[in-house]
This record gives sequence, C-alpha cells and structure tokens, in this order.
Amino acid sequence: MIARLRGILIEKQAPEIVVDVGGVGYEVLVPMTTLYQLPALGDEVALYTHFVVREDAQQLYGFADTSSRQLFRDLIKVNGVGPKMALAIQSGMDSDDFVRCVQDGDTASLVRVPGVGKKTAERLVIEMRDRLQKWQVPAGLASAPREAVVDAAAEAEAALVALGYKPQEASRAIAALETEGQGSDALIRQALKNMIK
Repeated sequence: MIARLRGILIEKQAPEIVVDVGGVGYEVLVPMTTLYQLPALGDEVALYTHFVVREDAQQLYGFADTSSRQLFRDLIKVNGVGPKMALAIQSGMDSDDFVRCVQDGDTASLVRVPGVGKKTAERLVIEMRDRLQKWQVPAGLASAPREAVVDAAAEAEAALVALGYKPQEASRAIAALETEGQGSDALIRQALKNMIK
C-alpha cells in the first residue's frame, strides 16, 4: 500500500497529476478540492494516498490531508459508490458541505453531483451518517499560488468533462463565466459552484 507521496509536481491536468519521486513519475487522481491547494509545477508537493487495485487497472488517489483521504475511504464503502464517484463527490463539494448534506439529509444538493442519482444520494445520507460522527472536518488549508494557464477555459472544460459532466454542460458552464485573466483552477471552482447551486 502506498500511503504517502512527496516529490516534485511535474504535470497537472485535472483530475490527474504526476508527481516525480526520486525519478519515478506517479500518476495520481486528485479531487478538485485538493487540486486547488497544489503548488506550481516544479515545486515540491506531499499527498496522502489511497491505492486501488482492480483487474483492469491500478490507480492512485491523492489528498491534501488525512481527513479527506478518510472521507474517500468511507465513501467507497457505500454500496454503489466507487472511487470515480467518490472523487466526483469530493470535487463537487468540500468536506464541510458534504458533512452538512449528510447531517441535514440534504439529498437535493447531493444529486447535483455528476453520477449521483436520488437513490445513491439517499444511501449516502443513511450509510454515511454513522461514519461521520467520528469524522473531523479539517481546518481549511490556504491555497498555494497557481501558475496561469494559456488556455484556461479549454483546460477547465476538459476537467469538467473528466469529472462526469456532459461536454455541452461543461461548455455552457465555462461560457457563462468571465474567463479573462483567470486560471483554469478558478474557472473550474466557479463552474462547479454554479452547477451545484
């Protein structure tokens, strides 16, 4: 089991990043909430990881803190929720919002996340309620400065599609934003907020 990685961030194409650890590049899938906290390319990054082995793939998922990783682990224990959906949930809302949705039984907010239907949202509320009693919401980490991206709108649109939104939805969401002078991370964040409202 790979529990933690520390190395140089060499690629960042949401939701996947590549971390160079001693000359070995690890592909890591990260939720958008973690992506927002990553440093600029070429800087050192440390991630807590969860390794998933399947018949057809081996994937490494990365998180900014142990609480986010624990939430991911709790999510994938829910019947019908796999790693891809857990990543979408953690990308679509921060941990505090997810905890609030579960505690308040707010399935309406959960179904706005791509791939989460009404039955899955209800199951999440029921099955996660007990698990979240012991789960602590971490104090927010300050966002690190991020480099400007030449074609931020296209990168943001591609990231939304990778998270499960239809290309037309992603295109409309980005087109509705003021893109001038904004990086892809900021555009993704704004688009997700607007789509989940």
